[in-house]
Amino acid sequence: MGDPGLFTPNSVTWQMHADPMMWVAGIRALYLQALHPRAVRGVMQNSDFRHDAWGRLLRTANFVGTITYGTTEAAEKAGARVRKIHSMLSATDPDTEERYGVDEPELLLWVHCAEIDSYLQVGRRSGFRLTDAEADRYIAEHRASARLVGLDPDAVPANRAQLAAYFEQVRPELACGPEARAVDDFLLHPPTHPLLVPAREVLWRRVANLAYAALPPYAHELYGRPAPEPATVTRQLRATGTLLRCVPARLRWQLPPKHILRAMARLGPGSRPAPYKLGRQLAILDESGEGGRTSTGGERGRWGTAG
Repeated sequence: MGDPGLFTPNSVTWQMHADPMMWVAGIRALYLQALHPRAVRGVMQNSDFRHDAWGRLLRTANFVGTITYGTTEAAEKAGARVRKIHSMLSATDPDTEERYGVDEPELLLWVHCAEIDSYLQVGRRSGFRLTDAEADRYIAEHRASARLVGLDPDAVPANRAQLAAYFEQVRPELACGPEARAVDDFLLHPPTHPLLVPAREVLWRRVANLAYAALPPYAHELYGRPAPEPATVTRQLRATGTLLRCVPARLRWQLPPKHILRAMARLGPGSRPAPYKLGRQLAILDESGEGGRTSTGGERGRWGTAG
């Protein structure tokens, strides 16, 4: 048995991050993160976001894949690289001319919480079934990823109640400034080869609109663009999730950089991510002999295809 890494195959993170809806969740996270003026300013002033946004998205996806499915050493090295880069970067507030580091804890915490909330909200609303206890486990597990980027784990929300309280606290600081408008414009009209513009309008625009629709209502108000009713959005997320999960997991996991396949090769076939394993873990941990049922005796149905 090889090194299982920071999260291990027994974690909620291991199962959920293999789900194809995490790409939609990542776009939602970008929309949400852009509403913190100081945080998004740090991105826009230190990178050519408009021309290298795809590269940035892929690097973020590679970081998440590495810390989820890589060895402990690989995860620690990835975190060290991020901390080193952040330590050298700063941004300037155009109104006050204040210069500040992009690794300020409050900024790192916002980025972290927006990302974790997006993964959790999109995953659950699209049909990846988690109990409330499992959702809390997921949030608590990501104190490990918070540590990797330089946060004190004890200062990071560890459950849904703490995460909700954090967003309530930070909401007065949020605004849709020019940098957020630029992110919104990019996500709706990303640079594309002229021959691919029709595909962008048909496919990508739908994905971006769905990710935007999945934002909380206060985010829609800040951006000033309406969204369907939450129940309608949930139906759209579920339909999209059902469609994407019809693509065989092995085929999806062939896309570079193949983190999941490498983890399975390292740890054996039993490490294959699959949502039904969460129910088994709950039965083993909490309800021996009652596998597949909740503590109230109800059935714990899950969509049954792996990954």
